[in-house]
Amino acid sequence: MAEQVTSVKDVFERHIPGRFQAKPDVVQKISAVYQFNISGPGGGVWTVDCTTPGGRIAEGHAPNAKCTVAATDADFLNIVNGKLNAQMAFMSGKLKIQGDMGLAMKLQQIL
Repeated sequence: MAEQVTSVKDVFERHIPGRFQAKPDVVQKISAVYQFNISGPGGGVWTVDCTTPGGRIAEGHAPNAKCTVAATDADFLNIVNGKLNAQMAFMSGKLKIQGDMGLAMKLQQIL
């Protein structure tokens, strides 16, 4: 089983970059910019840019994001760690998506 991530910062600084390195073709296929608005004490705002070769992740707002994802820090970590189904989280309002829903579905490949 994959190593569990324990912080939102860890997701964006280690987990997603590791997925980008392991699957560079996925970054190219997605070819979009995401913004993550994670609330709570361990949250923050992050940009995941899949338009550049190898992808790029930065802390802060993405003015050109095609898809914005919002969740609490606890719910987001549960989704990434496989303890909470992303579709169920969306249906119950724990996960909010703005923008291109098709791009939101592609996120499962990198989370």
